[in-house]
Amino acid sequence: MSVLVYTESENGKFKKNAFEVASYAKAVADQLGTSVTAVAFNAPDGNTLGNYGVGRVLHVSDDRLATFNAQAYAKTLAQACQNEEAQVIIVSSSTNSKFLAPMLAAKLKAGYVPNVVEAPESTSPFKVRRTAFSNKGFAHTEITTAIKIVGVSNNAFGQNENQVETSVESFAPELTDSDFGVQSMEVDKVAGKVTIADAEIVVSGGRGLKGPENWGMIEELADVLGAATACSKPVSDMGWRPHGEHVGQTGKPVAANLYIAIGISGAIQHLAGVSASKTKVVINNDAEAPFFKAADYGIVGDAFEVVPELVEKLKEFKAQNT
Repeated sequence: MSVLVYTESENGKFKKNAFEVASYAKAVADQLGTSVTAVAFNAPDGNTLGNYGVGRVLHVSDDRLATFNAQAYAKTLAQACQNEEAQVIIVSSSTNSKFLAPMLAAKLKAGYVPNVVEAPESTSPFKVRRTAFSNKGFAHTEITTAIKIVGVSNNAFGQNENQVETSVESFAPELTDSDFGVQSMEVDKVAGKVTIADAEIVVSGGRGLKGPENWGMIEELADVLGAATACSKPVSDMGWRPHGEHVGQTGKPVAANLYIAIGISGAIQHLAGVSASKTKVVINNDAEAPFFKAADYGIVGDAFEVVPELVEKLKEFKAQNT
């Protein structure tokens, strides 16, 4: 009867969202008076999850699952849920989790609520608070099915250390060739850089940079801050930057602690995709740019003057405090 949690990993390391969903699962388990069991696919030492309240880790070691496969992952989680007799399953709001969660819900006849931002308001009935209307409002949703799947919004609940004793055991799901009808033929990833999904800080550029030849200052600022780089949709559409860096409602959502928008006016689709970020800073020479109404801090000025000066000040600050 434990709370089941799907913990994501990559390149031999748990992702940041794995610890966040584990923390959320622990909060739910405490409300229900039970424990947390995690499912980890080809993951590193599962004992680290014990720092965030996970009592048992079901370790799935299968070369066929080395690359994410929504159908096979969903079937594995469904089998784990049935074995554990779990009534609540916690997943993140990553692209992978949003892909597999509906499949998992269909297999288990479960209710699925994504974009949840807080621990349940109550567990009987089971009610959660989630964002709605592109993060412009909140919905209080009751899940009435026997099994409930909760998708936690990135960077909403936080990573809360709550150390418990952890046991790790092997779990071998029953999978057939038909579960791998869709296969990834190639995975193309940017190496050596912070990814947008895992970044605490994101530095993003727009058409105000005037051309791809000026992107160096975005990358320099990102390097100083240890941030990921991103861009607006027009920038990726014009081929200045790869589409993998496009953030917004029609691109990748951003839920960073700090989002810096440089030369981005702030179209409604862009703002909707980055609104979950905790602190938003805009640098733009147009004081009427819509982004200023959504930003926590704004600088009206020429990015080609402001950004280099900001980089120098940050370098000075780091030199004095390291």
